[in-house]
Amino acid sequence: MASAAGTWAFSLPALQRMRQLLLQGGSATASLQEAMADIEDDEETGSFVIGRGGYPNKDGIIQCDAAIMEGEPGHFGAVAALQGIGTPLAIARKVMEEAPHSFLVGDGAMNFATDHGFTVEDNRRMMSKQSTEAYQEYLEKEKSLKKHDTLGLIALDIYGSITVGVSTSGTPFKYPGRVGDSPLPGNGLYADKEVGAAAATGDGDKIMCFCPCFHAVLLMKQGLSPMVACQTVVQDILQRIGKENMLEIGIIAMNMKGEVGAASSMSFPYCTWSQGKDSIEQLIQPCHQL
Repeated sequence: MASAAGTWAFSLPALQRMRQLLLQGGSATASLQEAMADIEDDEETGSFVIGRGGYPNKDGIIQCDAAIMEGEPGHFGAVAALQGIGTPLAIARKVMEEAPHSFLVGDGAMNFATDHGFTVEDNRRMMSKQSTEAYQEYLEKEKSLKKHDTLGLIALDIYGSITVGVSTSGTPFKYPGRVGDSPLPGNGLYADKEVGAAAATGDGDKIMCFCPCFHAVLLMKQGLSPMVACQTVVQDILQRIGKENMLEIGIIAMNMKGEVGAASSMSFPYCTWSQGKDSIEQLIQPCHQL
């Protein structure tokens, strides 16, 4: 049964697109990549810390991270600190399918993209009016922004294959070359064809210390529902570091039945759809009881 899920309310258009493609018989991977590109390459959604129109680093350059993971063992590709590409997940998929490596960064990722026919754009074309103004305010007032709105999508197709993908421009005004949890397997995303998949969003510099997506999938493998698995992951982090040090994290998970769950240390909107439903549900996962 085809299903889809996405982090944050702005994933709604992506789920609408995935729903259409999956019902037409599209694969989980192709449907997810196409839907993700619609959001990545739209500067209007850049304010959600993704792709074109996203926030630049301290040097004024937009550097994006993206990764994709299929349920099949070893099917993973990622890029990080990639500049000049409006659809970084497409490069991550190309890495997964055609590169002898699984993860490329910086100039290496950019050169790989051009070698495979992608056009690298000038940074000025990647910036939007909003992100340019935000960067100018940062330079003038040293005013930082605390935003962690990574877009994570999970797709389960009618053939029983599952794929998870994430894309982000990263923490606004970060140090050049900074990479968060998003493209790291087990942290920002994880998938297992026998179990399901998970995607995370939040404070990536801290999330990467806990491998929450691998943990969630492992818990589902042990028989927990996606909802209980996500709640258990957040509770485990809380117990380990304490309420006063609790990080910002939101996590969604889907099992191979198409059931979806979520948990968060903050108020966390997400979207979900499954075959047989006419519309996409927009849900809000309340802050986990800390």
